Amino acid sequence: MLIYLIRHGETAANAKGLLQGWKDEPLNANGIRLAEITGRELRGTHFDCCFSSPLKRAVQTVEIVLRESENSIPVQTDDRLKEINVGLDDSKPVGGGILSAEESRKFLDDPWNFSGFPEGENISDVCRRTQEFLREVIARDDGRTYLVGIHGCAVRAMLNCIYDKPDDFWHGHLPYNCCVNIIEAVNGSVKLVVDDRIYYPAELAVDLYN
Repeated sequence: MLIYLIRHGETAANAKGLLQGWKDEPLNANGIRLAEITGRELRGTHFDCCFSSPLKRAVQTVEIVLRESENSIPVQTDDRLKEINVGLDDSKPVGGGILSAEESRKFLDDPWNFSGFPEGENISDVCRRTQEFLREVIARDDGRTYLVGIHGCAVRAMLNCIYDKPDDFWHGHLPYNCCVNIIEAVNGSVKLVVDDRIYYPAELAVDLYN
């Protein structure tokens, strides 16, 4: 079986480099464009099943990808795929919310020692729920191809149990909008066969959180 994990397209908060957790905002025009390009590049890939975070930006992304890749299947939502809950710091710049600037930087620079967002989650919380979802899908062992709409921190949390260097939580950097990771699972053997691939021109890949 194959599991395609796609981070959502760009949002207004992404474009400004703001923290974005469970606040439910849609894609911006550029986010829609990136999802359309990605979907067109995936034409010829047959998806049997689609899951998504229930947040608008993730659902919109997989709906666009399915349409542009000429797949007509329903989108099932699962709360375990949601982005990290940044609580009271939602839509705030890093270091510009409730947390001190030093603690906020830990989220990006030393996430395993980050205490968590006020009224939100820490990294271990997100690893627990996203990896539970992954284990359930892999246990199906049904030979099908899945599309999963997810978020930046959430995809790193899910894949942490597969990465060669799990201590490096961010795997070098935050995933770019609409980047695709592909997991292959056969008879209980799991491996990452595509790592952070973007299907649009590299100059459009922007990371404002570094």
